[in-house]
Amino acid sequence: MAVPELHRLTLDNGLRVVLAPDRTAPVVGVSVHYDVGFRSEPEGRTGFAHLFEHLMFQGSESLEKLAHFRHIQGSGGTFNGSTHPDYTDYFEVLPSAALERALFLEADRMRAPKLTQENLANQIDVVKEEIRLNVLNRPYGGFPWILLPPVLYSTFPNAHNGYGDFTDLEQATLEDCAAFFDTYYAPSNAVLTVAGDIQIDHARELIEKHFGDVPVRPRPARPSFAEPRPERELRETHIDPHAPLPALAVGYRMPDPVNEVDGYLAHLVLAGLLADGDGSRLQQRLVHAEPLVTDINAGAGLFGPFEARDPDTFSVTAVHPPEVSADQVLGALDEELDRLAANPPDEQELAKITARWSASLHAEHDRLVSRTLALGSFELLYSDPALVYGIADRIAAVTADDVSAAAKGLRPDSRAVLVVQPEGGAQ
Repeated sequence: MAVPELHRLTLDNGLRVVLAPDRTAPVVGVSVHYDVGFRSEPEGRTGFAHLFEHLMFQGSESLEKLAHFRHIQGSGGTFNGSTHPDYTDYFEVLPSAALERALFLEADRMRAPKLTQENLANQIDVVKEEIRLNVLNRPYGGFPWILLPPVLYSTFPNAHNGYGDFTDLEQATLEDCAAFFDTYYAPSNAVLTVAGDIQIDHARELIEKHFGDVPVRPRPARPSFAEPRPERELRETHIDPHAPLPALAVGYRMPDPVNEVDGYLAHLVLAGLLADGDGSRLQQRLVHAEPLVTDINAGAGLFGPFEARDPDTFSVTAVHPPEVSADQVLGALDEELDRLAANPPDEQELAKITARWSASLHAEHDRLVSRTLALGSFELLYSDPALVYGIADRIAAVTADDVSAAAKGLRPDSRAVLVVQPEGGAQ
């Protein structure tokens, strides 16, 4: 497909900028991606990247607490932020007449967020309550994104709990916050994306006006998070006091999402063949024909695709009755993978999955907020925001042999298996 209009520039302080005009509606999306996520946080400070995301909404040296909320909502806009394995993003969508307001707010907190002991203590409590709600006090909390990585990976960046340990969170200091900001929240470590109803020259003037004088700081060296693939099956059991049924998660290493894009995309298609919809292979066999499970899913990336550099995880998750063992589910999974490895899918089955992916991507990028965030993350991870518009075609080009090769690489002797056992359930 033809690539829509894109403009890229870099300010003198190192801030990379992506401009994507689309004048079909009088709205604009603004996002800032910082090249720091869970994997960059210091050892002994689990959850710190996410905690810092919260702190960035607590005012600045020139604006009081909650001012960001008030200014965006007062303009009829929406906003949020999120923390990922390799980046943290912040965004607003608002009427295009309010573009300068959004740029001012993002530049303002890039320059000097309000880091106080009161804000830190308050946000530690907020994050702890999130963890209670989303992990500790709900069935299958943290499954699989918190619980599977420490089985599959051995290094702290890849294996630790990105949501955070209470003790680590409580020991965070203002000095930690200041050091984290100085290191990672430099303009040279960020990407600003502006998409929607903009005039390019005017947008450039506003960006230079508000971001141009943000002080230059060195761009931190980005470490490699590479580690060897498992050479045997790794297995652990987690006791869940709230789970009504047993579950398991199976994790495999995937091709490098950035430097082996086509191999990575073959795994996306494989995930669809295995578990996307009632007609998929694992749904047909394990839910309808045998049945062994009550629910099964497969996916590339624990947070979704295109959200991490190498290493990244292909996972299969299942919930099953107590009378079914984890090994029964694993045996059926291995048989289906072996079948795909030996006999590539036919053209009709493959076309159904690639068409579904293409439709999903086009629908997602029709939403201005999703398009803005995708352009920023692809600039950050791939140095190529235009790739956003080419991914659907590259998925459509995945062949049956590519999918077969992907299935062949998901071996029992190079995987992690996390077994979730209800408290008091049979082992």
